[in-house]
Amino acid sequence: MKVISWIGTISALPRSSTATEATIPLSNEHIQSSSPKLLLSDPCCSLSEIPSSSTASQSQDTSCSTLQSNLSLLTLPSVPSLQKISPESLQVSVSHLCVSSLKPNTCIGCLAVSGDLLYVASGSEINVYSLTNYAHIDAFNGNSSSGSVKSLAFSEGKAFTAHQDSKIRVWQLTPTKRHQHVATLPTVKDRVRRFVLPKNYVRVRRHKKRLWIEHADAVSGLAVRNGLIYSVSWDKCLKVWRASDLRCLESVKAHEDAINAVAVSVDGTVYTAGADRRIRVWGRTSGERRHTLIATLEKHKSAVNALALTSDASVLFSGACDRSILVWEREDSAHHMAVTGALRGHTGAILCLVNISDFLVSGSSDRTVRIWRRGRDSRFCCLTVLEGHERPVKSLVALSDSVSSGSISVCSGSLDGETKVWQVLISNLRSSLSSSDTVRWKF
Repeated sequence: MKVISWIGTISALPRSSTATEATIPLSNEHIQSSSPKLLLSDPCCSLSEIPSSSTASQSQDTSCSTLQSNLSLLTLPSVPSLQKISPESLQVSVSHLCVSSLKPNTCIGCLAVSGDLLYVASGSEINVYSLTNYAHIDAFNGNSSSGSVKSLAFSEGKAFTAHQDSKIRVWQLTPTKRHQHVATLPTVKDRVRRFVLPKNYVRVRRHKKRLWIEHADAVSGLAVRNGLIYSVSWDKCLKVWRASDLRCLESVKAHEDAINAVAVSVDGTVYTAGADRRIRVWGRTSGERRHTLIATLEKHKSAVNALALTSDASVLFSGACDRSILVWEREDSAHHMAVTGALRGHTGAILCLVNISDFLVSGSSDRTVRIWRRGRDSRFCCLTVLEGHERPVKSLVALSDSVSSGSISVCSGSLDGETKVWQVLISNLRSSLSSSDTVRWKF
């Protein structure tokens, strides 16, 4: 009876204008045709992330968190664990320290790094900090109806921000390091080019059509590669834009449920992850203009929230609400990926991943950040756990500070409204990092 009362309380949450339905991640044998549904503003948010109303009690929040933890026990992927080595066996010494704390106005939606600037999106506002001394440089935002910022990407001196209102906004970085709004995707020119012909419209719901170049729901992820911008949305579509003229080139119905993440390899292969528990791989052969489906990766038992690729795209990491990080390795030159195992240790949903050299950094709704390292036998170990956030860790960026000193910096953004900057020292890092790893990575 207590479980029924919890579900009833959650289902009574008011639906926002952009709310999306998501089912409780139960295993197949526990799902019935009449199973209750949750009305969440974010398909990848766990029960413990639902903001309580002014009349909700602390005991209800604790009950929801306990329910989510118990349900996730039923949905762990049936793949072997890759955590068979310890930091001692790698002969490394690891230490970490929180060197700075940045506190914008509200919960952190995403982080990104471009050059020597750190971008922190909180709500609809983006604050910009210097990476040298973490001084505040600029703040900019969309209009009052743009909604929260879900993702950031950069190309040719421009910043692209993905918003809850289904738009992508383009900002020009001025010489004084200020950001000026220059366009909104799709652009007016692109709309005018297509609005006359009926074939350019697609049905998004009953009695409602849109131009195919428009997203119909929140834009949840952005990636930039080789002059192209890739956007994914809760409307289940992947779109491709040309960075030079901001024109939409392609739209693909990529998943059966909301898409939460996108990653693009150096050769242009696109990976998308969705609430339908699938990862899909897209590519273009020589001479083709459109992306076609190469493979569908299915091992997770709940919504997939985050993706990260190694620099050579030979290994893909995926994090899901089932609390596990799956490791996929390329088997041949045809982009086929096979799961080799799982990284386990987080006690909550995996919300963000970032890879740098042979290190993987993961953030979770359990409020911690874990740093993993791969050994010589393809096994992994958790080097350290960064603790200090009071709410789920929603976004990460990582960069190498100094190859010679063996230190990396990790910035973690949380729903508690705080961005922590961690200095991590690893004694034997010198032999594993190369000069190419001074490039900043963000997923």
